[in-house]
Amino acid sequence: MEVMDTPDSTEQLSFDAFDLQKPLRAAIDKLGFEFCTPIQAQSLVHTLAGHDVTGRAQTGTGKTAAFLITILNDILSNPIEEEKFLAEPRALIIAPTRELAIQIASDANLLTEFCDIHTVTLVGGEDYGKQERALNAKPVDIVVATPGRLIDFVQNDKLHLGLVEILVLDEADRMLDMGFIPQVRQVVSRTPKKDCRQTLLFSATFTPEIIEMADRWAVNPIMVEADAENLAAEAVDQIVYLVTSRDKYNLLYNIITEPGAQKVLVFSNRRDQVRRLADDLYRNGINCGLLSGEIPQNKRIRTLEDFKSGKLRVLVATDVAGRGLHINDVTHVINYSLPEEADDYVHRIGRTGRAGAIGTSISFACEEDSFLLPAIEEKLGNKLDCIHPMETLLDQAPGYVRESHFKSNVAGGASRPRGRPRAPRN
Repeated sequence: MEVMDTPDSTEQLSFDAFDLQKPLRAAIDKLGFEFCTPIQAQSLVHTLAGHDVTGRAQTGTGKTAAFLITILNDILSNPIEEEKFLAEPRALIIAPTRELAIQIASDANLLTEFCDIHTVTLVGGEDYGKQERALNAKPVDIVVATPGRLIDFVQNDKLHLGLVEILVLDEADRMLDMGFIPQVRQVVSRTPKKDCRQTLLFSATFTPEIIEMADRWAVNPIMVEADAENLAAEAVDQIVYLVTSRDKYNLLYNIITEPGAQKVLVFSNRRDQVRRLADDLYRNGINCGLLSGEIPQNKRIRTLEDFKSGKLRVLVATDVAGRGLHINDVTHVINYSLPEEADDYVHRIGRTGRAGAIGTSISFACEEDSFLLPAIEEKLGNKLDCIHPMETLLDQAPGYVRESHFKSNVAGGASRPRGRPRAPRN
């Protein structure tokens, strides 16, 4: 893997520095992007010149726009004059989760507003026939897909990858963790040889396995890095409340009902915890949504849209929502339970403090999980201030005002809520 000189990440680089096609630049201007993020500045100088790149960048650093701008500028700069056939994309983007793939496709549609570039999303959990019809409606330029659904289309001879000019592997570390690499390997083998395509690989970490993948699938890839941990620390006010397990729900309710908590994302580690929290909040009169792996895909998408639009003020989620989601105006991220992996802490708090805004991250450290703090602090490179919440934030949550909405789908009924009534404080 090759390391080359890149622009100083401390200096702002304007998109004027690149010779971008007019329709693409018009879309960038409309979106209000004037300066590159560090990962964009470091990668575009190489990718727009046709070089393979391996980038260490986490969600929220602007990496999606970096590879989309590369793809779109290449397609616009090199139009195909001869007849185009159906289901033969020029660019293929592989992402580990449905949410991330859908978000990438949404960003692609925003950047192609002023040009005729067709993007199709192939993800599991949605109508196969509808996706096949989208492929066959007209020639496709970009396919964004998750590994499982992608291999289905390829093996059923409904998608042909022999003309792929640019291959993007996004969140490669996540695909490795989720066991998708054998499927990805099958797909990559159907694309042109690596010296006949451009390959861009992005990962939150540069492990030996990731570097080996990059060397196998790319030609002398240039390594670029964006320090997302520092970005997260600078853009987010981080608070850790030392609290007992018994008081956690009351603390959550009182934070959520404060005036400044306008759009709140609450994380917990397990599906049953998330379902219980969402149900308790709903019964306490809070308009909230639930996002976890057990929720059907169409409902997850609808919930995300309702949260983005403001119809839902609170979203309670497992780490399935921690990566790849762009929700620019989240005011608070609350870690109801500390993540077991330090990387997930960075991904969680990266959901706030976006687009130049300052966000707030509040973590609850109780007797059950406070031992996880040192690893998180080591990841961040600094100590976190751990404080006791004010007494008013521990006031008993009020009684329920609505019937249960997020009923447990586990035999035996709903779990007992953590925020059970207790004696008033003296």
